[in-house]
Amino acid sequence: MSGTISLKMSEQINFCTDLFHRERFETREVKVGITTIGGKNPIRIQSMTTTDSMDTAGSIDQSIRMIDAGCELVRLTAPSKKEAENLRVIKKELVKRGYNTPLVADIHFTPNAAEIAAKHIEKVRVNPGNYADKKKFEEIDYTEESYQAELIRIEKKFTPLVLLCKEHQTAMRIGTNHGSLSDRILSRFGDTPEGMVQSAMEFIHICRKNDYHELVISMKASNTLVMVQAYRLLVKTMKEQGMNYPLHLGVTEAGDGEDGRIKSAVGIGALLEDGLGDTIRVSLTEDPEFEIPVAQKLAQKFQEKNEYKLNYSSKINFDYFNHNKRITNSLLNIGGSNTSIVFSDLSKKNKIVSTNFFGFGYSYSEPLDKWNIFDQAADLVYLGDQTIDFEIPGTLRIVQNYEAWKTHKRSDAYPLCTLQEYTKNKPEGVVFLLVDLDAETAVSELPSEQIIYVAETKKHQKTQVIRKFQYELAELNNRVPVILKLNYELEELEMLQLYASSDAGIHFIDGFSDGIWITAPRPLVDLNSLSFGILQATRTRISKTEYISCPSCGRTLFDLQETTGKIRERTSHLKGLKIGIMGCIVNGPGEMADADYGYVGTGPGKINLYKEKTVVKKNVSEEEAVDALIQLIRDNGDWIEPNK
Repeated sequence: MSGTISLKMSEQINFCTDLFHRERFETREVKVGITTIGGKNPIRIQSMTTTDSMDTAGSIDQSIRMIDAGCELVRLTAPSKKEAENLRVIKKELVKRGYNTPLVADIHFTPNAAEIAAKHIEKVRVNPGNYADKKKFEEIDYTEESYQAELIRIEKKFTPLVLLCKEHQTAMRIGTNHGSLSDRILSRFGDTPEGMVQSAMEFIHICRKNDYHELVISMKASNTLVMVQAYRLLVKTMKEQGMNYPLHLGVTEAGDGEDGRIKSAVGIGALLEDGLGDTIRVSLTEDPEFEIPVAQKLAQKFQEKNEYKLNYSSKINFDYFNHNKRITNSLLNIGGSNTSIVFSDLSKKNKIVSTNFFGFGYSYSEPLDKWNIFDQAADLVYLGDQTIDFEIPGTLRIVQNYEAWKTHKRSDAYPLCTLQEYTKNKPEGVVFLLVDLDAETAVSELPSEQIIYVAETKKHQKTQVIRKFQYELAELNNRVPVILKLNYELEELEMLQLYASSDAGIHFIDGFSDGIWITAPRPLVDLNSLSFGILQATRTRISKTEYISCPSCGRTLFDLQETTGKIRERTSHLKGLKIGIMGCIVNGPGEMADADYGYVGTGPGKINLYKEKTVVKKNVSEEEAVDALIQLIRDNGDWIEPNK
């Protein structure tokens, strides 16, 4: 996927209203019961129940907990006609208790259930990949004639639901998922953002043909790059065809804990940064009421009024629909083909000792006189005006303020200079140059030989400022490596995770930045973990096992939180491996599209195990399934014994 940035002089990309000023893409308003999505309405927060929809009392109680937490749309699964019918009972009882929040029926494979639900509740969600098509992971060569025949078949199957929704004033979400594209779409477009958009557009055109427009569209994926590119391409396509339907944003199977929050904020935040998105769901492998505060905090970042507008334009047209890493010079272990680096910051310590290094991936054994280096070990440490008098690991480099560097010169240390310091002193060797993006300094005045830029801005809205810098460098064909320095005063860890992931994620997705440096009033271990988490979520640097874990719903056939914990405990040392943990076959081989191994519920107490998209063990008992997964990893040569 990586390569040179496409610098085309053709028509300006139009997925974003203004690349250098965040303006919300104004969508049409869609009424969903008492709630209106799109237009000038605030970003709506939603989630999904984890109860069986036939468990009326349990579904009602959980819905109330979600609503009390701030959920504005409650989604419930309707895998068959009986669950769809029971949504009417659930809705009636909620209203009786004073809860009028709209309900959404989640539909996969069962058009008849969707048609029942459309009569009883405010919204239905359909997945174009499995509403009319069957997915068998088969390569099928369609002729143009046979492809068109399939479109006619799909229209015939989908139109009754469209007409019912129109009659009952029921809204609809057309929700494309990266991992559940139909074989027909895959045969023509592949497993791509283009295929996702085409899948949705087929259903949108059927709705428009019937003059039905109460639509919300989503392009969800567990891969943040695919997700962001798909939404961008969708908006561009809609604009070209005179459409402006509201967007529902979400990263599927984001996982739990810190990883889930970072991954969600990277994907959702990257789109909100460009004014795209009308309603969001943060999909965590946790109880749904706990998703709501996370989503609220993320949305809060984008509810503040624009504080400035950059008067900037460029003839350069970057390719925002494919991942292209900016070509940079290689200095030290930064830039070029090197992986993105992580900074740690000890500048505020009164006296620096070796144990301080434990917070960012190193530990020192006095008896062995040896440093241990972990997978998430920072690459550079900033000491400010201080120095140290002990040897450090050979993989680590020191950065100091210019005067301290000049006074205490070490072979493993490099200066951080302001432009004024650099111009006055012209230090020899590699120099880290602090670039204040809020200053009036022209990029053409910045030195470029033996230089690494450390770019920072004090603006709350950082994306457009950083993007302007990216364009200015491209205009000059400047290939100096860039490290993004993001400074926060946030003390709450979750808020910091969401804000930093949003601010940084978009630039790594767009291939701009060779490293990250986060400062905040938090322990070093938190900042280090956050930095590596952002790089992992953007597929920039893989430093740990990745878990593609669904957030659970009424279809789930085992305890997802408990099982994810068990699998994580046994496999967390398998750096770079991707393991999908799915509650049911709907979220099975499709939704974990690029996982190396899969653990999928197939029936009560029964698990299917996958190698990539191929099922290799069926109906393994839940008690034996984790051990069987470990053995499968062993059999395929991907197992490494953990360090004791």
